[in-house]
Amino acid sequence: MKIQDAEFITSSTHEKQCPKPDKPEYAFIGRSNVGKSSLVNMLTNRKKLAKISTSPGKTITMNHFLINKEWYLVDLPGYGFAKRSKSERAKWEKMIRNYLLTRTNLLSVFILVDLRIEPQKIDLEFMEWLGSSNLPFVIVFTKADKVNKAKVEAHVERYKNTLLENWEEVPPMLITSSQTARGKDELLDYIRKTNTIFST
Repeated sequence: MKIQDAEFITSSTHEKQCPKPDKPEYAFIGRSNVGKSSLVNMLTNRKKLAKISTSPGKTITMNHFLINKEWYLVDLPGYGFAKRSKSERAKWEKMIRNYLLTRTNLLSVFILVDLRIEPQKIDLEFMEWLGSSNLPFVIVFTKADKVNKAKVEAHVERYKNTLLENWEEVPPMLITSSQTARGKDELLDYIRKTNTIFST
């Protein structure tokens, strides 16, 4: 798949404000500062489609983008940013979970994980919740360009082994880099194939 057109549609703070669920939809989420906006911009061939900030926790709404006039990409707020108040974080968590549980056209959630760091409890717990909620997800490793090529496979294997302590099988995994565009074709191909199962 090649992205020819990417258009910002709306920002929402409640699932009822989201666009009509008449197209396939994919949500991107991860811990604050995991490189989500950079990945979205790389995938869509736009430098400023998703706003990039050096300050973690900048995205505070659910942002819908219409891709090739065929499917929605949703940039969700990052989680786990400690400098936000507990009440703010609770509000965001409720917003995100309500969206994920009620959005009928959502085909998959892409959970972004920094390839360089150990598996984090907050990510693993969120994956566990998605699994128990029967929500399909893909683990997208980011910042692969920051890791020695020989170590990339070892880092992914470490993550698989951690998941297999509680999971019978691991979800799909993709390795990406916003700097080198690694994984771009694989991720978009996954979306292209998954789009075919959508029916209004």
